[in-house]
Amino acid sequence: MRKTALMAAEYAQSDQFRGARIHLSDLAGLEIRDCGVSGLKIVDCYGSDVYLGGDFERLVVNDVDVSAYVEAELDRRHPTRVLAREAASPDDYRAAWAAIEALWAATLDRARLLPEATLHEQVNGEWSLVETQRHLLFAGDAWLGNAVLEEAAPYHPLGFPYSGMPPDETAKLGLTLEATPTLDEALVPRFARMATMRRIVDELTEAELDRVCGRKPADPYPDQEYVVRRCLKVVLQEEVEHHRYAVRDLAVLEAGA
Repeated sequence: MRKTALMAAEYAQSDQFRGARIHLSDLAGLEIRDCGVSGLKIVDCYGSDVYLGGDFERLVVNDVDVSAYVEAELDRRHPTRVLAREAASPDDYRAAWAAIEALWAATLDRARLLPEATLHEQVNGEWSLVETQRHLLFAGDAWLGNAVLEEAAPYHPLGFPYSGMPPDETAKLGLTLEATPTLDEALVPRFARMATMRRIVDELTEAELDRVCGRKPADPYPDQEYVVRRCLKVVLQEEVEHHRYAVRDLAVLEAGA
């Protein structure tokens, strides 16, 4: 008898699992992505290769709070995270951005040793190296070009927004998600936006850090006060975290090559 493969179910923008209890079920291969999981409990379960990735204020494994350990280990492996997270003065922001520029320069040199097609490959469903550059371009366009500088046309078409942005909002910003630029093509606007950040931090003052922006990053973002200090911090943290993901996946691509 021929077996028919079952298609994996997909759920998006749903609250049907809020407060639910899943008992005596096979959840092998389950993927939860871009979801709020506060209060999530996994109890008396078993398996291997369980992976958690995200921003967790408190994470307890078998009654041991491992939150501080995980953060300390990430800081040890990626010390620029500390510079980005703790930046307070204009000099701190300049130092953090200089470190980020150096990180990406070395990583992109390393990536160029791989075939162009490999730079478009996704590892375990994560963004490819080219998609990562496009996302960081969008982050700079939103948090610097739109919020901090109030540019007339801040968004480059090659920008890649966060995965939950509604399609109609993406269209309003003039983004072409289906574009397939080469790494060099994506890096032209990406480097231009990085140069914008360099100019901002070079001229940064305490008064400018505390200035309230006249705009928010984009329409889908919450209506609240956005201060320059916060906007620059978002850019720094986006850069260091996505660099961390990029070098993790680059190692896999290099091994495959």
